[in-house]
Amino acid sequence: MTGQAGEISERVEAPSVEATSAATRPLYWSVRRELWESRSIYAAPLAVAALFLFGFLISLVRLPEQMRVAMALDAQKQHEALMQPYDFAALAIMATSFLVALLYCVDALSSERRDRSVLFWKSLPVSDRTAVLAKASIPLIVIQLLSFAITVVTQGIMLLVSTAVLAGNGLSATTLWAQVPLFQMWWMLLYHYLTVHALWYAPIYAWLLMVSAWARRAAFLWASLPLLAICILERLAFNTTHFVDLLEHRIAGAPEAVMSTARGLPIDPMAHLTPVAFLTAPGLWLGLAVAAVFIATAIRLRRYRA
Repeated sequence: MTGQAGEISERVEAPSVEATSAATRPLYWSVRRELWESRSIYAAPLAVAALFLFGFLISLVRLPEQMRVAMALDAQKQHEALMQPYDFAALAIMATSFLVALLYCVDALSSERRDRSVLFWKSLPVSDRTAVLAKASIPLIVIQLLSFAITVVTQGIMLLVSTAVLAGNGLSATTLWAQVPLFQMWWMLLYHYLTVHALWYAPIYAWLLMVSAWARRAAFLWASLPLLAICILERLAFNTTHFVDLLEHRIAGAPEAVMSTARGLPIDPMAHLTPVAFLTAPGLWLGLAVAAVFIATAIRLRRYRA
């Protein structure tokens, strides 16, 4: 009886696993398609990282002298001086990835209607919901994780090469490793990408995707004009700037997520994480609800605007 029950259980579970695999496979290949068609998703951050590494390697000529000067400073100033290139590398890649995410969302759905390739993709067994969710996953998940990985590799190379240069000049790298805590910085960076650039900016990406599904041309203009019109109308009619303040708060990037240091860098390892305050912030959940509405509208627009 036990053997028969096991066989029956396997027969019941097998279709469920196969059904789950069949449901997720179109989404997986749709994401792969986006990576293949939009190579700027990873090419732009890689190019910025390569350019920064090239400049950093040239600057290593001055590293021994900079270390001697830093040794005479107090611990806080040592940290600021030695962390500066690592912070700049992270911020440069982060800014590039954010710009790439915005440009991708603006063009994601309008380009396939403009070149009529949407007719081909609609002929495949991939629903509009799967296609739009795959596109939404690019700025919300893929770009953030790719940028984080590129930053980790870039900063790791910087630290290892700096250590080799110092050793070649007869200097110890102990101070460098002590004042550049990469593992703490990487944790802060991943937290910042997931909280701010993924969750907090979700309504921005979703709004651009929705406009991209509606506009055949000049999607960025159509995305900007309504926001500008609301700001002007509010100012003229009520002499207030509530909508402008709302946009500024959203673009500024979730102050609830991190209690910044005096330097004001949310990715600094000396900053304090405040995940509870972030996850309980009404602005986060309101933004996610608005993002869900925008994405649902984008799915409906793609279904009827070929």
